[in-house]
Amino acid sequence: MGVKATELRKGTVLSQDGQLLLITEYLHHTPGNLRAIIHIKTRNLKTGTTGQMRLGSSDVLEVAYLEKRPCEYLYREANGDFVFMDTASYEQLHLSAELVGDKMGWVKENTTLDVTFHGTLPIGVELPSTVVLEVTEAEPAVRGNTATNVKKEAVVETGMKVKVPIHVSVGDRIKIRTEDGEFLGRA
Repeated sequence: MGVKATELRKGTVLSQDGQLLLITEYLHHTPGNLRAIIHIKTRNLKTGTTGQMRLGSSDVLEVAYLEKRPCEYLYREANGDFVFMDTASYEQLHLSAELVGDKMGWVKENTTLDVTFHGTLPIGVELPSTVVLEVTEAEPAVRGNTATNVKKEAVVETGMKVKVPIHVSVGDRIKIRTEDGEFLGRA
């Protein structure tokens, strides 16, 4: 499906020369009385390399058809790959750590997530914006420290570390933002 360069947006995935390119930056620039120039920065979804393009407003690019399917996160293999199961076909998928990213540390096993596919090739995972996890390790609160906004480090059930207020203790269920690992409150 061909789309004009003026209709592209950040987050769109292009199909160019058999490669999938994710638009990471989009700038529409019209200098004085000249024609519009569109600058886009892309990241190759297979290799991870970045690139830039300079387009005219009448240029047409091919947009990749992407499909999201619910898949259940099963476990992490010893080599670092993540194993998912398609909930419709029960087929197991192995996604590399580079493809999934380091944010999977916030997700518990047996959680259903949306996996993005290009044809039959999985190209990404969409995490929930927040997760609720149980604190497994935390230092006890010291009397007198609770008056200020002091934070301590705690370990949650997935093994990730998060900065929490002093009053949080072992066994508490806390809400965490997956984007940056920030404590949002008790659940």
